[in-house]
Amino acid sequence: MADSSLFRPALSRMMAYAPGEQPPPGKYIKLNTNENPYPPPPAVVEAIRKAAGGPLNRYPDPVATAFRVAAADRLNLPGPEWILAGNGSDEILTLLVRGFVGEGQRLRLPYPSYVLYRTLADIQGAAWEQVTFENDWSLPNAFGESADDLRLVLLPNPNSPSGTIISPDRVSQLAGSLDCPLVVDEAYADFADQNCLHLVQQNERIMVTRTLSKSYGLAGIRFGFLVAQPQVISELAKIKDSYNCDGISIAAATAAMGCGDWLSDIRTKMNATRDRMTVQLASMGFSVVPSHANFVWCQHPNGKHPELYEFLKKNQILVRYMQFPEWGEGLRISVGTDEQIDACLMLLERYLS
Repeated sequence: MADSSLFRPALSRMMAYAPGEQPPPGKYIKLNTNENPYPPPPAVVEAIRKAAGGPLNRYPDPVATAFRVAAADRLNLPGPEWILAGNGSDEILTLLVRGFVGEGQRLRLPYPSYVLYRTLADIQGAAWEQVTFENDWSLPNAFGESADDLRLVLLPNPNSPSGTIISPDRVSQLAGSLDCPLVVDEAYADFADQNCLHLVQQNERIMVTRTLSKSYGLAGIRFGFLVAQPQVISELAKIKDSYNCDGISIAAATAAMGCGDWLSDIRTKMNATRDRMTVQLASMGFSVVPSHANFVWCQHPNGKHPELYEFLKKNQILVRYMQFPEWGEGLRISVGTDEQIDACLMLLERYLS
């Protein structure tokens, strides 16, 4: 073990973020990290091939201009200056915490939600506070209360692990009562019927993060982006890495913005599978939260969630067992292909029968 005195105290005290299991390809049916089970659009694959044959000895565009122009058009934004590209939305979240929250200051997040937010605060030497969701997964008014040392509020929407969503009207109401930025993390928004992009143009303090990992099937290239007002983008751009997105990922992400029909078809297919999962899990006795994302959160009254997880893993199916103190435990199951979900449901039924 390294001498802890060599590191900043904040680093020595913190717990590292634990990502989902990533076994070698082909060994398991992976329903644990909310990846898209389908390959990305053919146009994106072709763009990657073309980029791989290009001038890889040269640095890429430091601000991903081609992507930003294409994304602004796709999302009906006023222009590319409203977008900041990043190495996955996790890098964007890192930049937001770095840019807004100083050492000893505080950020707020809902509970339970994405635990990486706490890790980012710990790295910064900042404090974090959690505001617990209501039993119906709505947010109490305390989530929108200002405080002198509160510098940033993070809201995953749809939320993980629940898949639930806070309406844009409620988000706008909460942001209006805060004195600091409210970042809406929309990693799963392409699977939902509503989003908060339009709020960005109404309020400088509302920002939205997106990723291409989930809906576009591009988790392997690591590309995400922030939508915010231009004056916010220009300030945050000061603290990003010089060339934070590589040329291949920029090419892939740019091509993806032209694949709207493909995205619509995948969304329809995956949401139908998700809804079928919800019905069948409920028929086995699970309590299933209606999801607006590409996963479902379910809890069984027998409380044997660790055993269910291990049984599935023994049979080469990975799901995510999650435990939240004072809230409970359960299984988060990603939406796979129909064949993958049939295999998972069959095993669950066998175990429970």
